[in-house]
Amino acid sequence: MLGLVWNPQREASSQSSTSEHPEREEQEAEAAGVFTLAVTTTPRAWPRNHELAQRTKHVRAALGLHPQLVAERENEIELWDRYLSETRYVGEVGLDAGPRFFKSLDAQKRVFQHVLQRCAEAGGKIITTHSIRSAKPVLDLVEAHLPPERGKIVLHWFTGTQSEAKRALELGCYFSINAGMLDKERHAAMVQTIPLDRILTETDGPFTRTGERPSQPVDVAIVVEALGRLRGMQAAEMADVIRGNLRALLA
Repeated sequence: MLGLVWNPQREASSQSSTSEHPEREEQEAEAAGVFTLAVTTTPRAWPRNHELAQRTKHVRAALGLHPQLVAERENEIELWDRYLSETRYVGEVGLDAGPRFFKSLDAQKRVFQHVLQRCAEAGGKIITTHSIRSAKPVLDLVEAHLPPERGKIVLHWFTGTQSEAKRALELGCYFSINAGMLDKERHAAMVQTIPLDRILTETDGPFTRTGERPSQPVDVAIVVEALGRLRGMQAAEMADVIRGNLRALLA
């Protein structure tokens, strides 16, 4: 199966709900043959995740500074700068204007603008972007600081309006879809309006669950099947579409 699976990681010392066993999860992705992007939530997690990904054929690590952690870790942007040249993949970055993180929104905007500007300077980066309750400011910053020819945005678990999705498409963005999005009627309706050539898949494990366990990379097959049902296609046809989109993203 070819897919794109966002798999968040923090540094091993973090006591959080994010993965504490990146080695096991990357081994599972490799064994399943699922092309997986293991995003990091802090730059301090990058060296270990990068080392693990280099041992695999199907797993790539992304360099991130998660917006939910900016209030306490904004000063790590210098470390992020230091590692940027080591990877094509950036994430998870973006904005979160939810109630718990709204107070740090100005700092989040500073960090995200910095990330976009550095990625534009470097060129060729693929940027996994978080946009909870912040689709408009995310798209404003992308439009202002990342010309389409200088990088590609993948909107992770996008929950904006259909008009915001249309604007994102005009800016060249891709959308990564997970099973949780398709379970909600409003979000599924938005997904149905996205052109097939801009759709990718994700699990967002281990934040999401499949049955009674945290989602694993192989569970991306469930998303492909659900997307097929939504768009009136066989799962194999949808898998071919995702495969082509992934190739286009990486071209």
